[in-house]
Amino acid sequence: MRRRVYGAVLAVGVLLASAACSSADSGEAESKAGTESRTIRPVEGCGATSWTDPSDLSPTRTAARCSSGTPAPQPLPKSRKLTIATGTLSAEYVAPLQVALDKGEFKKEGLDVTLKVLPTPDSLPLLAKGDIDALWAAPEAAVMNGIRGGFDIKWVAANFSPDPKSKSGLWVRLKEGESAERVAMAGRKMGTMIGKGSVIAYPMEKALEKHGGGLDRIQYQQLGSADVLTALQNGGVDSAWLLDPVWRKVDGEAGYAFLGGQPLGEPLGGMLYGRTLLQDDVDAGVALLRAYIRTVNTYFAADYKTDATYVTYLAKLLHTDRAILESTPSLRMDWEIRAGTTDRLQSAYRAQGVAEGDALPESETVDRSLYEEAVGHRP
Repeated sequence: MRRRVYGAVLAVGVLLASAACSSADSGEAESKAGTESRTIRPVEGCGATSWTDPSDLSPTRTAARCSSGTPAPQPLPKSRKLTIATGTLSAEYVAPLQVALDKGEFKKEGLDVTLKVLPTPDSLPLLAKGDIDALWAAPEAAVMNGIRGGFDIKWVAANFSPDPKSKSGLWVRLKEGESAERVAMAGRKMGTMIGKGSVIAYPMEKALEKHGGGLDRIQYQQLGSADVLTALQNGGVDSAWLLDPVWRKVDGEAGYAFLGGQPLGEPLGGMLYGRTLLQDDVDAGVALLRAYIRTVNTYFAADYKTDATYVTYLAKLLHTDRAILESTPSLRMDWEIRAGTTDRLQSAYRAQGVAEGDALPESETVDRSLYEEAVGHRP
């Protein structure tokens, strides 16, 4: 969510042309063929709490969980080498992948996994061609435009939703007479390190509309991560999207108000698969998600920051300062994808003017079958 994608959205469209000719006609039918005939068996340790109804959008929804250490590994007959691209290796939302690698959870499945740092626009053509196997990112505008252009890519597992105590999101400098309940956002200049086309457009739109704004009624000023807060504090911008843990600098300070962040209980990113794991090697695709889900159940099942030893371990693994990691609430790790999320994202992209063509139905953007198989849930 922190990557800059706006400048690359149209460039990705150019890369789509060759893929569209070969895959647009058969992509959806082949995608179904890769998983529809697979047998789903009950999984020990993954009972009724291992799946929640995707239509449940309650902010207080309890995330799906299996017992610690489950689902148990099912080593593949032959080891597979897989490459997962990610925009960063130090952000907290990447921690489950880092821990799974460090604790040998991928190896238990017969997977030799490499994490490779690549921005989403650069990763998409590689994912579609099979040069990389998975992408830890989000269904951003570039992804939606790629699918529309013929890339066989699906969002197959989610990552996290924020803790209710988190205030990562839209902050504003209050003008005279304004309060957090009533802010005139139309026409204001907003500083953000997140360009147009990011999944943050969706929660940003919700926050702005409550205060007379809208994605098409504000001015954007893209800034470096170190400059966003400074610009807000010195008046260079009227509002800003502040990430963890930057928002701590203005929380409780007079003259600032938090207008909203990522919806509670609704992940906006996670694992994206291309044809390799959707079609050619579904066993490896399920094994990868099984290792990821087992890592969440074992190491991120609840408030993991209450364990000081574990926080020290995470800080070292992510190469970040422990004090910074402790300054914000634990993320609510969640592998399930909510119904309608990609619909809402595409609506926001259209409002920003970075979506091409008609909106894609969820059947072309999301595939829940692999994580359902990993936990033994029969739809």
